[in-house]
Amino acid sequence: MSQLSSLEELGSAANVPSAQPEAPVHVQKLDKFGRAYATGKRKDAVARVWVKPGSGKIIVNDKDYTAYFARPVLQMVLRQPIVATSRDGQFDIIATVAGGGLSGQAGAVRHGISKALTYYEPGLRAVLKKGGFLTRDSRTVERKKYGKAKARRSFQFSKR
Repeated sequence: MSQLSSLEELGSAANVPSAQPEAPVHVQKLDKFGRAYATGKRKDAVARVWVKPGSGKIIVNDKDYTAYFARPVLQMVLRQPIVATSRDGQFDIIATVAGGGLSGQAGAVRHGISKALTYYEPGLRAVLKKGGFLTRDSRTVERKKYGKAKARRSFQFSKR
């Protein structure tokens, strides 16, 4: 960095365009089988998701997603990123999910699908980011504290 000795030099130095950092260019990330892989997380659940072109089958832990997630709300949560990007019936999705309950697992698979779709088709990133699908929901169960019945609940108080 050169030394500036007067205000005029400072003004002329400010007019020089500095090297602005470029926005990161997102490129397609595929494995040797032509699949995009991503990890999704929600609460205590972790999902490993593979996305490849296909007929629209969604397999979760070697079962059809409608059999694994019986509640329609969870099926809807799982399909949100696919519907938002209007890629219904274009990709086969295989997911393995472990930990947590069914709601957390559905959220983890949704997060994984969203990330894998951006790796397969980087142009979809703007739509998924605007919908909030790429953000990991960091809310987890608060730990239990000593001297408390639960995380925050105190034992019953009695004056005598």
